[in-house]
Amino acid sequence: MTLLLGLDVGTTSVKAGLFDAAGRQLAAAGREYRLEHPAPDHVEIDAERWWTSAVDAVRGVLATPGIDARAVAAMAVSSQGETVVAVDASGRPLGPALVWLDNRASAEARELAGRFPDALVYDRTGIPDVNPTWPAAKLLWWRRHEPALFRDAARFLLAEDFVVHRLTGRFVTEGGIQCTSMLFDIVAGGWWGDVLEAVGVGPERLPEIAAPASVVGGLTPRAADALGLPAGLPVVAGGMDQGAGAVGVGNTGGGVVSESTGGALTVQAAVAHHGGDLSRQTPVYIHSVPGQYLYCPVCPTGGMALTWFRDQFGVLEVERARRDGGSAYELLTALAADAPPGADGLTLLPHFAGAFSPEYVPEARGAFIGITLAHTRGHFVRAVLEAVAFMLRRNVELVARAGAVATEIRSHGGGARSALWNQIKADVCGLPVVTLEGEDAAVRGDAMTAGVAVGVYPDLAAADAALVVAKGRYEPDPTTRDAYDEAYDRYRRLFEALRPEFERPGGPASGVGDPSSGAGGPG
Repeated sequence: MTLLLGLDVGTTSVKAGLFDAAGRQLAAAGREYRLEHPAPDHVEIDAERWWTSAVDAVRGVLATPGIDARAVAAMAVSSQGETVVAVDASGRPLGPALVWLDNRASAEARELAGRFPDALVYDRTGIPDVNPTWPAAKLLWWRRHEPALFRDAARFLLAEDFVVHRLTGRFVTEGGIQCTSMLFDIVAGGWWGDVLEAVGVGPERLPEIAAPASVVGGLTPRAADALGLPAGLPVVAGGMDQGAGAVGVGNTGGGVVSESTGGALTVQAAVAHHGGDLSRQTPVYIHSVPGQYLYCPVCPTGGMALTWFRDQFGVLEVERARRDGGSAYELLTALAADAPPGADGLTLLPHFAGAFSPEYVPEARGAFIGITLAHTRGHFVRAVLEAVAFMLRRNVELVARAGAVATEIRSHGGGARSALWNQIKADVCGLPVVTLEGEDAAVRGDAMTAGVAVGVYPDLAAADAALVVAKGRYEPDPTTRDAYDEAYDRYRRLFEALRPEFERPGGPASGVGDPSSGAGGPG
């Protein structure tokens, strides 16, 4: 029996999954870790946690009864984007990794924005703005504020790069993970020399560039011993978790748009070319599918808004779930089912950690508007679910204007567990919402790319047919259309009405602590 191993290094956990060639997931394991917040706007992690967690997760799946590690034909690795670590020549971290949520490099981002206009940055990298998320700004921050670390670093690695080095001994990367670094030219397929010069690094201090979804090395004997796998096992670069997840839900073009509601809300649409969005609003990544790009709008607050509501106002549901079993999220969404579409005029602006797509207003904050004495907790929960659906519709419309018109939405992530939420998304967007067997789309996508890279499947279409299996389908209810069109218009008007207040110096974002400290979500 031929087996394929997927490994995804996320923001707060590593997940591993083992699949057979017929598409059955035979085992899954995950290991969580906590981010550190040593100061406002600082979000860090010890990169060694990625490796120890990966080892534990892989050993966890291999410990499943009946699994023969010698049957594993290949493994692929994907990861979160933008998180960067400085290492010495042996790959040892010289300090904590700066997580993508880290905003300490705001001044450096402004400096880079002054030198590289947004339009130029978008045309070369696919990212619509210059902000402190991007590793280019973080490298410049290290150069200015930790000069010894910057001087001594042999390489600057993203999370996938770090784990691939531990697996293969090679410093190697690919465009699917580097596309949001602001260091990588997604059209030329190589480093952007002008930005490298601006931050003070040469290409020799970055990893070697390989092709997306390619074999980048074999397991070293040391890594093989740690993981319990055969030495020399092919290791494949799976790309960013967004690209791997799109592969894992069969989003390789043809009118499919996918969305993931975890802590954040992300939307993905496969396209053949960069340059389709003349407004330069839609983020463009390099897809894990070779030769394709991926529109990828991101909204920082997705399921995180429901988690916040559960933690602050769902004490009864949390206690009941603890006592009787089940999920506090399910109990809360049951309350929402009793409220009508549009929540009787109650509207949430869900920008608890800023608004990114399609409007970049990082100062935006959350707001419930339209509260009356008749509103219940069920109305508030429904307003949360609808707000995320409104963000989804905004971004489905955005990618449609950029040429990726959806015929259906494939939903994954923790939010896809909720039948009510899936139906609300279908009704708000006016499109079918399809859920899939298995929740870890990035891990499944990694297994698919690994299988194609070593010839288990002739191409991704064959891998898709084997591993992507529909679970549920939610058709839009035409009787809700008028109510949701009205509620959606209200949502848009309220955001525009409050935008000047959000952007006002000394506005609601002033003095607010790091919003990422509450990161989480239903899955």
